[in-house]
Amino acid sequence: MRMGLTGLCILFVLTSCGNMQYREPARETFLAMDTFMTFTVYGENAEEALAEAKEQVLGLEKLWSVTDTESEIYAVNHSEGRPVEISRATEELVAFALKMAAETDGALEPTIYPVLTAWGFTTGEYRIPSEEALAALLGRTGYEKAVLTEGGICLPEGMMLDLGAVGKGYAGDLLAELLAEEGVTSALLDIGGNIQAIGRKPDGTEWKVGLRAPYSDAVFGSLMVSDAAVVTSGAYERYFTGEDGKQYGHIIDPDTGYPVENGLLSVTVAAREGKLCDALSTALYVMGAEKAVNFWRERQDFDMILVTEDERVLLTEGIEERFSLDKAYQDWTKEVIKVGQRE
Repeated sequence: MRMGLTGLCILFVLTSCGNMQYREPARETFLAMDTFMTFTVYGENAEEALAEAKEQVLGLEKLWSVTDTESEIYAVNHSEGRPVEISRATEELVAFALKMAAETDGALEPTIYPVLTAWGFTTGEYRIPSEEALAALLGRTGYEKAVLTEGGICLPEGMMLDLGAVGKGYAGDLLAELLAEEGVTSALLDIGGNIQAIGRKPDGTEWKVGLRAPYSDAVFGSLMVSDAAVVTSGAYERYFTGEDGKQYGHIIDPDTGYPVENGLLSVTVAAREGKLCDALSTALYVMGAEKAVNFWRERQDFDMILVTEDERVLLTEGIEERFSLDKAYQDWTKEVIKVGQRE
């Protein structure tokens, strides 16, 4: 079941937990939302809490999959312009996606799925669409055309929703709430690369999250976090080489219909809410470094790490002390973005 391909997340948890009280956590790896997930939960009620968390995420997949003919999003995408009733969870997710689309001036575009399909990123049958085909498909996009009402949504005929850029992040928030209700104070959820850290490690230290280097299996740096989400987007995780010899990545510029090319290789966002991290990692990647920095200075409700093609690492001042470059990447330039700075 495919959730969508608007953003992919490439993160690793680098350290294990050494607390003697919870030497053996409850841990399970399983397939959901078209990706592998690994949940690690500590505490007396860990097994039961993990089982409930898995059940919840599988239930959310059934609501939001773009390919499952029984899902609510499939029903919306094939409604031919008619209103469709949706659950509270789907309504809240769509409302958040539309809100973030507006706040990012369309850099996050939840209706870009037909364009992704034209490039073959949803099927694996890669091709370079004609300009005429892209122009026609772009006419069938536009988040502002979606009409969301209490308990329902109406999408113009020919348009399709893709919640892949927010779904896993939103699921992480719901799972964190569920585990908290079950009394879990220490857990690490790897939701297909989206990291949701609940509390600290059982020994009281923060979780160490490794960030994957673009076009490599190596880790270029690490970030220490607790009670936070960390999400990375980068087109290098899914791309193809066209007949023209050029590489085309899966993150699409909603203005042009072409894969983004702006000098960024990856964007990592860290914040309390997974849904915010998920949405912004894609949107900031589309914006490019300069606009992303300006966006952060206006909001300051998240932190970010930008990796550029010329091997610069730009990070916001709030995580300066929590981020470190790996020894193999000490030749990369690290630049701290401060609120008072101006380019």
